Amino acid sequence: MEINNMQAYFEDKLIKAKIQFERTIDCKHTEFDDLYPYMTEQPQFFWYKRYVAWQELLTLVQVAKDLDYEWGTQFIDKQKAYIDSRILDAKVLDDWYEEQELEAEQEQSQ
Repeated sequence: MEINNMQAYFEDKLIKAKIQFERTIDCKHTEFDDLYPYMTEQPQFFWYKRYVAWQELLTLVQVAKDLDYEWGTQFIDKQKAYIDSRILDAKVLDDWYEEQELEAEQEQSQ
C-alpha cells in the first residue's frame, strides 16, 4: 500500500474504532455483542465491552503514532487528552461527549 492509502486506511479504522467505543458508552449494539450473545444478560458485560473497544482505539492510535500518521483530527481536545492518558474511568465515559453536547445545545438555542 502506498503512503496515502495507508493514511486513509488508518483514518477509516480510527473512525470505526471511535464509533464502536461511542456505541459502548451509549450501551448500543456493537460487533462485540455478536461474538458473545449469551453475555448480554450480564451487567458486567457492558463494562467489559467498553474496555475492549477502548483498547482497540488505543491500539490504533498507538500504531498511527508509530507510523507518524495524524490521528487527532477525528477527536476533540478533551478526547485526545483522555486517549493520551490511556486510562478508561467513569470520567471518560461521563465527559466523552461533553463539548459536542454543549455545541449542539448552543446551536439549538440560536
